Amino acid sequence: MSTLFLSPPSFDGFDGGAGARYQARREVTSYWYPTWLAQPAALVPGSKLLDCPPHDIDVAGCLGIAKDFDHVIINTSTPSLKNDCKVAEAIKQQRPATKIGFVGAHAMVLPTETLKASWAIDWVGRKEFDFTCKEVAEGRELSTIKGLSYKDGEGKIKHNPEREMIADMDSLPWVADVYKRDLEIEKYFIGYLQHPYVSMYTGRGCPAQCTFCLWPQTIGGHKYRVRSAQNVADEMAYMKKTFPQVREFFFDDDTFTANLPRAREIAKKLGPLGVDWSCNSRANLDYDTIKSFKDNGLRLFLVGYESGNDETLTRIKKGVTTAEMRRFTKDCHKAGVVIHGTFILGLPVETKETIEQTINFAKELDVFSLQVSLAAPYPGTELYEQAKLNGWFVKKDKTDLVEDDGLQQSTLAYPNCSKEEIFASVERFYHRYYLRPKPVLRIIRTMLEDKDVCVRRVREGYEFFKSMAERRSDLAAATANG
Repeated sequence: MSTLFLSPPSFDGFDGGAGARYQARREVTSYWYPTWLAQPAALVPGSKLLDCPPHDIDVAGCLGIAKDFDHVIINTSTPSLKNDCKVAEAIKQQRPATKIGFVGAHAMVLPTETLKASWAIDWVGRKEFDFTCKEVAEGRELSTIKGLSYKDGEGKIKHNPEREMIADMDSLPWVADVYKRDLEIEKYFIGYLQHPYVSMYTGRGCPAQCTFCLWPQTIGGHKYRVRSAQNVADEMAYMKKTFPQVREFFFDDDTFTANLPRAREIAKKLGPLGVDWSCNSRANLDYDTIKSFKDNGLRLFLVGYESGNDETLTRIKKGVTTAEMRRFTKDCHKAGVVIHGTFILGLPVETKETIEQTINFAKELDVFSLQVSLAAPYPGTELYEQAKLNGWFVKKDKTDLVEDDGLQQSTLAYPNCSKEEIFASVERFYHRYYLRPKPVLRIIRTMLEDKDVCVRRVREGYEFFKSMAERRSDLAAATANG
């Protein structure tokens, strides 16, 4: 069956590929690669990957492409499910014979509810869905495919046995050729990465137990299953040749440094390639490791600090203390490694005091750039279950995570901190961090050093202040509605 892997049109600026922590519109234009769709697409000969949001493809354009395919597989998420169902229904209406499957963490956690969300959905994939998609595309009977839930001929929902997690990660094909064939890589922007960039996975799963993080608790698992260092180095060499214009490669593993011996081995193999690379890391590496990474091409760490309050860090099972974070950050500054830090407001049980503590902690760390998010209790996470148990949800619909315009909303509230206070603190956090001499001078310096960066920063500045104005409008509306 001809198969289309689809990331549908959505809210303007919505990043459906963001994955674990922030599937919503961002403050500036940001798009992650749809690697979770590219991987099964690489397994299916003659397939096509269509990533609508970054390529500015609207519903009409999407339908014009989808009509030529027997099978459409849509990557959905909790915030985008309603929108994705509308797209699926439009596809089915124009060509009723089209078979439509939904994949992603939401479908994995709530397969029955996802199938019931629209008459247009024929099946959903659970857990890792790469080979599930491959077998569906081969035309196998749905009842015989592991890891799949589906509607039978009478419309009854059936759940097949689970599929085993992939043990040999080297068995998965590289995504480079799918990227080259189906994506315009210049359309993908991340504010803290050099442009153009390419991201890829070297492994799946994360041993950390963070209560809010989606993928390890749903699809990836808590065992870090990895590709061999040589396999990664070979694909990187191929990527460099395939995309000579790329200025930076990003390893999108939840925690690339979770297996340090392997990470060090990969770094040594990347050094001779002469490429800039970046990755996710926990804030617990020693100076010698950081320096060895830097010497072999590492430019930036993406680090989840989350909070400046140690009790909060304990509650969310972060596994790293503020003291360790301070030491790690100091060592990165010393080694010349750039850090983009991420923080979350609204974690259990936030107060005005812990918010203030986190803002001051971020200012003390003084990383190059940061992102401030609101706690997102996705179904399937421990945070979601805690919120249900303790009555922290502010809405009856516990899956309502974004506003109608796609901006993230505050969905949790605590005895000493209302959802309005948490929501308003995001803008205050940004202003108090960035409107200081050191961050301002850093930004100006990068603009003076590179004309292209200057153009990007001007655009991002406009988008940022526009999004802050939209947030204030959303907050005013929410306050007025009680």
